[in-house]
Amino acid sequence: MLEHDEPQELVSPATGRPLTKRGEATRRKILEASEQVFAELGYHEASISKVTERAGVALGTFYLYFDSKQTIFEALVVDLNTRVRQSMGEAMAGAANRVEAERGGFEGFFRFTAEHPALYRVVREAEFVSPAVMKLHYERIVEGYSAGLRAAQRDGDVDPLLDPEVAAWALMGIGELIGMRFILWERDADGEAPDRLAPDVFDGMMRFIANALGAPETPHHRIEGDVS
Repeated sequence: MLEHDEPQELVSPATGRPLTKRGEATRRKILEASEQVFAELGYHEASISKVTERAGVALGTFYLYFDSKQTIFEALVVDLNTRVRQSMGEAMAGAANRVEAERGGFEGFFRFTAEHPALYRVVREAEFVSPAVMKLHYERIVEGYSAGLRAAQRDGDVDPLLDPEVAAWALMGIGELIGMRFILWERDADGEAPDRLAPDVFDGMMRFIANALGAPETPHHRIEGDVS
């Protein structure tokens, strides 16, 4: 299971005071606008004025919530990370075993990827714009992932000799590249991406993952569509 962050009080960099509910809503509006602008233009072509124009707020309003273009970019990486982990965690809830949890988690990840393609571009640009924030993005995912795999090992649900951290990084890589190939690259002529993987692709991926985790052969672990 992926862990969720404790909610943190948001403070205005201009005043040093906590944001009101209205202020939090304005900050969210600016952040969502930045997601669209960075996704369309990339970091270097994006500008604060383009973000405020997309958000429908005055330029001066921006500086009540963010100090610079880099500040909002880093805040966006953290925000996307929080939301994708929430999507995965909610989809994993109630799973009867680790393979079911993996299926649910990947469903949540692919659904978020389809709705927020900026995740890919923003995180990749973070390697050059803010390497520490890019590292934070991946480490936060792996931290919760590793903990879930360790719990599954204690339950006898996956191979006890598996290194949870290595497995977490490998599974994260699978999800990222499968999502790129079968979600982002499958956009239609109108630019719309499918909201989920094709069933045969998903089942093939899950069969591979179940084997890699050394999941025991039980009815609960059978992969949908597997007639072997």
